[in-house]
Amino acid sequence: YMNTYGLHSIHGRAPAIAPGVALARPDLSVWVITGDGDGLSIGGNHLIHSLRRNVNLTILLFNNQIYGLTKGQYSPTSEVGKVTKSSPFGSLDYPFNPISVALGAEATFVARTHDMDRKHMQETFRRAHQHRGSAFVEIYQNCNVFNDGAFEQILAKDKRPEMLIDLRHGEPIRFGPDGNHGVVLNEFGEAQVVDVADVGEDALLVHDESRPDPSLAFALSRLADQPTTPTPVGIFRAVHRPVYEDLAQQQLASAQERSGPGDLKTLIESGSVWEVS
Repeated sequence: YMNTYGLHSIHGRAPAIAPGVALARPDLSVWVITGDGDGLSIGGNHLIHSLRRNVNLTILLFNNQIYGLTKGQYSPTSEVGKVTKSSPFGSLDYPFNPISVALGAEATFVARTHDMDRKHMQETFRRAHQHRGSAFVEIYQNCNVFNDGAFEQILAKDKRPEMLIDLRHGEPIRFGPDGNHGVVLNEFGEAQVVDVADVGEDALLVHDESRPDPSLAFALSRLADQPTTPTPVGIFRAVHRPVYEDLAQQQLASAQERSGPGDLKTLIESGSVWEVS
């Protein structure tokens, strides 16, 4: 439970309203709760611009690969061929990879967690909250009514050691019950899963969440287009860039220093004015 205030926007528009709150009240911690449907479809435009502007928001995108609240239509993250009420013969749409979208928009904090590991989720949320700037967290969340078992292939208890790649800053990327698998970059710059015994530990990619260029983080995001193969979780990117609210306040202070505090009534009545009788 959280002791907080909440505001409901219209569907998909939370990332458009939240920056206004953050700009007007920079003392608040502003969180956006969205999903794969509204966040990546009708609200996709608002999402990417909030991320690229580096507004001080924490955006949690709960991805269950379905429109749950409207009772089971395919969403922008549903797999090709998904049979739903709105795609009775199977979806033809190629799905979004939310982490790739956020990295493409150059969000300064990008992470993924899931609903089967409370400790991992809490730590991911804590890091996102501490970050100043646009923080984007994708949460794999099962919808047990309309898309039950969507992440079973990687999140079932017996599957996790082989299927979840836990990203740890400054450490070689290894996974598996005995750390026997790893990730390298191939000759094309693509992230690739290998057996450590075949390549040696020195060949493994060392994770650097603070790397300014998002290319390596993007390569890691492409390891799993769908949650059916080894999938990275954790923090992909955490870098610092000027925050939108700070820049806006600096711009406002500069304008006031140059032209004075201003007066709304004077501004409205200045220039060309017409009286209508």
